Amino acid sequence: MIKIRRARREESQALGDIWCRSVDATHDFLQAADRIAIEKQVRAFLPDAPLWVAVTADDFPVAFMLLAEQHLEALFVDPDFRGAGVGRLLITHARALAPQLTTDVNEQNAQATGFYLKMGFCITGRSEKDSEGRPYPLLHLRYQC
Repeated sequence: MIKIRRARREESQALGDIWCRSVDATHDFLQAADRIAIEKQVRAFLPDAPLWVAVTADDFPVAFMLLAEQHLEALFVDPDFRGAGVGRLLITHARALAPQLTTDVNEQNAQATGFYLKMGFCITGRSEKDSEGRPYPLLHLRYQC
């Protein structure tokens, strides 16, 4: 049974590890130097981030998301738990908190794009670069256009 709760500061290392495993499984388009730089930013951000965490019955983190008002800033699932409904559970939780839910996804991440479209999101726009100005196009999505 998977539950959702707020993240704890002391589990930031485990959440960073989830981020790494998730990105390594889905972001093969990242340049190595960008991957390293992004990981440093993420690990520095995680300890104080207001994250929601999906945990097993043993309270073991397997995924997390960052929700800022109506925008889903991040959603990462440990590859060992993909396909088990964890991402869907987090999206359902996010929609309950933010009915006008939006998100962005790397255009080159076909797996994530497919997931969001299957979950009921639609593409509302596109940016040539990511939020840091790197050459990774983003698709802008909104739940139920």
